[in-house]
Amino acid sequence: MTETRELPLSMQREGFDPAPALAAIRENEGITKVSTGFGIDAWLITRYADVRAVLSDPATFSNSRVSELPLPGVDKIKRKELAERQAGNLLALDPPAHGRLRRLLTPEFTLRRIRRLEPRIVEIVDEHLDAMERKGPPADLVADFALPIPSLVICELLGVPYSDRAGFQERSNRQLDLSVPLDERLALQEESRDYMATLVERAKADPGEDMLGMLVREHGDDLTSVELIGIAGLLLIAGHETTSNMLGLGTLALLQHPDQLAIVRDQPERVDAAVEELLRWLSIVHSGTGKIATRDVEVAGQLIKEGEFVMCALPTANRDPQLRSEPDELDVTRGEIGHLAFGHGIHHCLGAPLARMELRTALPALLKRFPDLRAVSSTPDFRSFHVIYGLTSMEVAW
Repeated sequence: MTETRELPLSMQREGFDPAPALAAIRENEGITKVSTGFGIDAWLITRYADVRAVLSDPATFSNSRVSELPLPGVDKIKRKELAERQAGNLLALDPPAHGRLRRLLTPEFTLRRIRRLEPRIVEIVDEHLDAMERKGPPADLVADFALPIPSLVICELLGVPYSDRAGFQERSNRQLDLSVPLDERLALQEESRDYMATLVERAKADPGEDMLGMLVREHGDDLTSVELIGIAGLLLIAGHETTSNMLGLGTLALLQHPDQLAIVRDQPERVDAAVEELLRWLSIVHSGTGKIATRDVEVAGQLIKEGEFVMCALPTANRDPQLRSEPDELDVTRGEIGHLAFGHGIHHCLGAPLARMELRTALPALLKRFPDLRAVSSTPDFRSFHVIYGLTSMEVAW
């Protein structure tokens, strides 16, 4: 039995593309009322300019007030427990609480700091390519390459034992799957928090050189244990779920566009632009965090009343002709920044520099190592009900 029997419109895709119904809304009214699959409705905003405006205005569109919604299952959670679950989770906070935590974390994700990780990322990528080559075809690109590489990187960065990866990967995978019953997802969230609590206590007892150790050493007086748990949990899930799905889905997209694949494989000076175009074109995060209107406000000519739920359709925004000409075409030579794949405004993805480095390292390395790489199946196994779009598996040969 599943919790969400019908895929919400905001998550509907047609292969790599947003569902035609979503594109039609963007081209016509620009906003519509949709069912979320959680027992409440939301205003879904589909145009680039409108989505960017919403993401730029946390005073009008609140993340933290989403917890006030009468969501199924929330009534089972005591308010104190709910506050603890939000603590440290940047995506569930508004200013000034959000800014306080963001300032503590931002130095660890500057481009200068991330560049220090590049040799280790190259090494991790090569190790997994070596293992694939030794094992020989066929291989599951998701299980053997796309998932373990970002998982190992974020584990080393945070100080999470890589031997625990199977457990946290399974928990995060099911937590983000809306077809899993809500009670089970809530229980998995609690299991994840318990796991992170043990890591936080370990770091407090003996802080290492990883990020958790740094936070304890340098900001131990400024951060509570529940905030550290929330920070670590968010970074762990976001750090492997998003990048792994970009690696899998991005590889499939290139395999289906051989001319674009050749550019990524053979022209290293174009790889940065290619990564930006893939991020825009795929937009693996359907809508990001929902928001509550804090006042009556008009978007796309529609009045949104105070207290109403608002969602942003990132795939249609990134395919808006106002952002790019011929937006439905994949053209890795034009990869300008400005897309919304990492969000925008105060909640712009903290780990974007790390994700970009992993993608620009792993994709060309994979294509050079296996120049005859091909997908075995012509019917991709998409993760339709997941909050983060991607592939469940992808058998490849070479």
